[in-house]
Amino acid sequence: MTTTVPDPAVPPAHGSAALGVAVLGHSFMGKAHSNAWRNVNAFYPTPRVAQKVLVGRDAGHVAEAARRYGWEESGTDWRSVLERDDVHVVDICTPGHLHADMAVAALEAGKHVLVEKPLANTVAEAERMATAAAAARTRGVHSMVGFNYRRVPALALARQLIADGRVGRVRQVRVSYLQDWLADEHAPMTWRLRRETAGSGALGDLASHAVDQVRFLLDSPVTSVSGTLTTFVPTRTGEDGPEPVTVDDAAWATLRTASGAVVGLEVSRCATGRKNALGIEVYGSLGGLRFDLERLNELHLFDATAPPDTQGSSRILVTEATHPYVGAWWPAGHVLGWDHTFTSQAAELLRSIDTGTPAAPGFEDGLEVQRVLAAVTDSAARSGATVHL
Repeated sequence: MTTTVPDPAVPPAHGSAALGVAVLGHSFMGKAHSNAWRNVNAFYPTPRVAQKVLVGRDAGHVAEAARRYGWEESGTDWRSVLERDDVHVVDICTPGHLHADMAVAALEAGKHVLVEKPLANTVAEAERMATAAAAARTRGVHSMVGFNYRRVPALALARQLIADGRVGRVRQVRVSYLQDWLADEHAPMTWRLRRETAGSGALGDLASHAVDQVRFLLDSPVTSVSGTLTTFVPTRTGEDGPEPVTVDDAAWATLRTASGAVVGLEVSRCATGRKNALGIEVYGSLGGLRFDLERLNELHLFDATAPPDTQGSSRILVTEATHPYVGAWWPAGHVLGWDHTFTSQAAELLRSIDTGTPAAPGFEDGLEVQRVLAAVTDSAARSGATVHL
């Protein structure tokens, strides 16, 4: 049997017909991504986009979401979207167990693809996706995984400062991502608490971001892992009564990188009082950096080369036009928010499509993060034994 490879979703040049976008999934992440596609052309000089279709399981719910979020239409069959000539970009915001089939099918149909993190639920799925992405790239089809915190101006600036040697040789890093939406033991069961749909708990949901930031900031791969996983509330109430929670509520790990840095990692969805607290501390031979997502327009820099009597952390308000991403937005001092990172992320994918340069972070980056997460699980199953990657 002869297989015909579809022509890639070649982007129209500036000023011509718009790139048609479809988003699969309309809940939390679908809403955030819809907002990004609605606003990206207003702030970034990228190819024009058209919000073609929003896809979800419930026809009534997705139709209402499509109306609210500015989509031309809604649908319930994601496969039919891949057959449309007016859809060039497919943005996947579904539970993790659907990522691999959707992404691979979209790439093979010649669609550019953005997938929410984590890339997949397993290493095998992530490998399959990375292989498909590499093959699609040879046909001019691009893909990206949605690690949106790379688009936080303060974190992009931190990466620049580390690369420029402002903190010297990085020796140690502390990264924690703490939330409390599961701290209440009476909080109901959701798909995020089932291994078959979510893959893992706080590990995949939060540690994927944390591990990606380590790789992004240090520009160095993780080489070994020692980890522990805990489920604080083993049973929660679902639609049909009590159900076992089959994923972790919290995870801890020690990572080592190829550059020699030692990383302490902690993530939890049961950290009472912490709503969305991603904290990063980087300590080097010449200084240190500190970041708190709940104050995301700020970056603290300690310069150990300054005279002892004037040493201290300086607070950088990362709102200048010369700071990463900020020039697309408002005058200095007018702060950005969490939602802006998704718009900047969409702009980066559109630039890759427009210029033909590989998107970052690509599926290969998502695969490397997935390998680290799997190593934490493996280590935890062996009482914290060190796992080498």
